Amino acid sequence: MDSNLHSLSRQLIELRIEHADLDASIDRLADASPQDELLLRRLKKRRLALRDQIERLVRQIDPAEPA
Repeated sequence: MDSNLHSLSRQLIELRIEHADLDASIDRLADASPQDELLLRRLKKRRLALRDQIERLVRQIDPAEPA
């Protein structure tokens, strides 16, 4: 269990880094002229998917206790 938790924590860190990198890329692309709208939409979609993965992992690592 401990090694599994370590693995999940590592995966969470990697996903958060990738999410931050995408944020930076999206910001740079949004400031560029002319904008590549298709690429911008794809990056935003990927960022949302990463956010969902991050939220799932957080729930796996620290599940909410029932009320």
